[in-house]
Amino acid sequence: MRLKTEFVYLAVILDGFSRKVVGWSLEHNLASRLALAALDQAIVVRKPETGLVHHSDRGVQYASGEYVAVLEKHGMIPSMSRPANPYDNASCESFLKTLKREEIYANQYRDLEQLRSNIEEFIERYYNRQRLHSALGYCSPEEFEQQTKHSDSMTQFSSPSVEFFVSVKEKASTEMLGKGIQGPSPSPDPIPG
Repeated sequence: MRLKTEFVYLAVILDGFSRKVVGWSLEHNLASRLALAALDQAIVVRKPETGLVHHSDRGVQYASGEYVAVLEKHGMIPSMSRPANPYDNASCESFLKTLKREEIYANQYRDLEQLRSNIEEFIERYYNRQRLHSALGYCSPEEFEQQTKHSDSMTQFSSPSVEFFVSVKEKASTEMLGKGIQGPSPSPDPIPG
C-alpha cells in the first residue's frame, strides 16, 4: 500500500473456515516481525489447538526461523502455497482485493497512524461483522461463526466421516468379482473431438 511519501506493508491472518480476519499488522517494512505480529495477535484471539494447519504464501517471512518456531511452539502445521499457484491463497487474496477496493482506493491517508486506524475500523467493524460473503451463505464472518457455534451445540458430531457412492455398474461388477466372475470393464468416456 502506498501513502503519499512511502510504502507500507500489511500482513493478515484469516480463519479459513469463516474468512474472519483474526490477526493483522501494518509496518513500514516487510521484515519477519510484520508477519510475527499478525500471527501473535491471531494466537491470542483464537487460542488454537494443536494440529491447526497454518497456510501462507511463499514469502520469506513465513519461512523464517522465528516464524516457524512460533508455529512449532503452538503445535501448528505449516503449509505453503505451491510455486506460481495463486489459487492456494485465494481467500486471503480476495480479502486484500476487497480491502483495496472498499477502503484503500476510496480514501487518502495523512500518515501510517491514520491508515492503521482506518484499516482497524474496516476489519473489526465492517469486514468481520457486517460485510456479507456469498461463500458464507450471505452472512458476515462473525454471523457465520455464531450460526456454526449454535448448530454445533444443537448437533452432536462423533467424528468426521466420508462416504463414497458406488454406481450400479461398479456394484454389479464388484459383486460378480466376489463370486469369481469377472464383469466387463466399463468403457472409457469418449474423447471429445
